[in-house]
Amino acid sequence: MADKARAKKLADLIREVVAEKLHRDVKDPRLGTRVTITDTRVTGDLREATVFYTVYGDEAAREEVAAGLRSAKGVLRSAVGAAAGVKHTPSLEFVPDALPENARNLDDLFTRARERDEQVRQASAGAEYAGDADPYVKDEDRDDRDGGPARDED
Repeated sequence: MADKARAKKLADLIREVVAEKLHRDVKDPRLGTRVTITDTRVTGDLREATVFYTVYGDEAAREEVAAGLRSAKGVLRSAVGAAAGVKHTPSLEFVPDALPENARNLDDLFTRARERDEQVRQASAGAEYAGDADPYVKDEDRDDRDGGPARDED
């Protein structure tokens, strides 16, 4: 079992090598400039690496990129092995990153929350308090209840 620092270092190297190789050397038209490597994680035994990616485009573009990455997996693994210099080159698994989709969902939720806040603001524009505007008892109110101003007695 390797330490976490070594696994993190290898994951960073894999991310850089795969991104560079996709950008410069892999000539698959399905990949092009539409794919971005966002993160890489390596198991503790350094045998398997998960490479997360995002795709600029629609669902058809995502499917094309996934097929292109499956096709280029061997070339990319060879490049990682040459750059890493480890005894066993980790196998690569490509997984679409859910981060952009989650960000879109959060943006939608924030938009709905802003709309609801505006509806509440509009509904409360002409509203009046059910009781007093300031329900807290003040010193003047205490004086009236006691029958006069408060005095210090010696």
